[in-house]
Amino acid sequence: MTRFNSRAARDEAAEYSYIGSTGRVLFTREGGAGVERDARSELFLLAVANFVSQRTFYESGSDRDNRFTALVRELAVADPQWTAGLLGWLRGEAHMRTASLVGAAEFVKARLQAGATDGSRNRQVISSVLLRADEPGELLGYWTSRYGRNVPKPVKRGIADAVRRLYSGKSLLKYDTASKGYRFGDVLNLVHASPDPQRSWQGALFRYALDRRHHPETAEPPAAIPVLTAHRELMALPVQERRAVITSPGGAERLAEAGMTWEALAGWLQGPMDAAAWEAVIPSMGAMALVRNLRNFDQAGVSDEVAAQVAAKISDPAVVAASRQFPFRYLAAYQHAPSLRWACPLEQALGHSLANVPALPGRTLVLVDRSGSMWSPLSDRSELNRADAAAIFGTAVAMRAAGADLVQFGTGNVAVSYTRGESVLRVLERFGNLGGTNTTAAVRAHYRGHDRVLIVTDEQAAHSRHGSPTEQVPAHIPVYTWNLAGHRAGHAPSGTGNRHTFGGLSDDAFRMVPLIEQGRSADWPWR
Repeated sequence: MTRFNSRAARDEAAEYSYIGSTGRVLFTREGGAGVERDARSELFLLAVANFVSQRTFYESGSDRDNRFTALVRELAVADPQWTAGLLGWLRGEAHMRTASLVGAAEFVKARLQAGATDGSRNRQVISSVLLRADEPGELLGYWTSRYGRNVPKPVKRGIADAVRRLYSGKSLLKYDTASKGYRFGDVLNLVHASPDPQRSWQGALFRYALDRRHHPETAEPPAAIPVLTAHRELMALPVQERRAVITSPGGAERLAEAGMTWEALAGWLQGPMDAAAWEAVIPSMGAMALVRNLRNFDQAGVSDEVAAQVAAKISDPAVVAASRQFPFRYLAAYQHAPSLRWACPLEQALGHSLANVPALPGRTLVLVDRSGSMWSPLSDRSELNRADAAAIFGTAVAMRAAGADLVQFGTGNVAVSYTRGESVLRVLERFGNLGGTNTTAAVRAHYRGHDRVLIVTDEQAAHSRHGSPTEQVPAHIPVYTWNLAGHRAGHAPSGTGNRHTFGGLSDDAFRMVPLIEQGRSADWPWR
């Protein structure tokens, strides 16, 4: 029977993407005629591009934050199920910590003010965005700085749920530090979290966290939690005996058993992080901590044997997948690690982080925005920018496609050469800074009967007498836009009619292209 599972049925299916336009005309920051997105689409694009308090070329950090919170508050009341799904996905799959914490707090505040007292939904949203043991304190810090110390019950209960999941001996040693505004004990006092009955040691942990906060001079680590007693023993060693620990047989294991982090090790040693210190703590370091410290390893003179172990770990496909880091993190390490011994593992790790980029059939035109507005840093703590993020994704798509033309554009436009199997990081060296944002001219200059067009951009196209970028391509040819900045106005309509916009720095979105071209509509990522 082929009534439903037939080619004709598939071709008749409506194809759409989740980013939709209202039909109202807005102007881009460069004066080009653009389109307004509906509230859900605007919030999604802003959320996946928003590192909170970080300005872009066109918009201050406070303006972006205000736009973000206003949209969350509006949709928390108008469409709470969708907004709750967005916030949980944003913290989990999208790995956006700060935006999701802020969003969850504003979600609950807006619903309480509107009289929507569904405590279980509000509680679940708070709990869903707290995935690391320092985040209950972060959320409380945000709430009390913005709304005062009167914390409503849904917030307290959601935090208490997370505390039972997240608080452990190791997390206490790592995150319960004097620099925090809310220590573990403060959180426990405020939310009245009770221990998980299935974790018999947690009651002792909670009591110790309270003692550490209020009576540090007499606080004794519970014997039921070995990592805490092992840590106390290390801290009790005289300073002059500590360096011998890291050089003795089993020293690395002893540091790991005591939950000693690389951040704390220098302070414990009260001396430099030399090769011996790094080699003792490297076995217990996470993959991204290793990636961030490659320069330090070289400066300290870490041995080739240990460096090989580091290289194997950071380039392991399973480790890369579990870390869920953005590909540009590996680019940052590549740009700042001085030794060539890291180039190959970082290239491999970058490739693994782009595993979801599809191999597109036919001919594909890939356009990468290298205009001035794309060079704003992703955050104040990063030298990476949207221009390089766009180049990573554009190059990866082009190199995996059956046939692709890769183009960089700004005021002008030029093809970027590459060969199949070449290093993505080497291809990135051929991109430059090209000034303005003449997207329409780039499409007109390079579209030559391709089967699809992909544009990676902030969408702030300049005015063109020839119309929008997507109008340069026949209506039956799909045009996909990846928005990396989340500005309000888009450069073309989206949602239906072979015109689709996606957002963010995650390669997950690229899976939407084959879905759409197979006649399957691309829904929100958490559905």
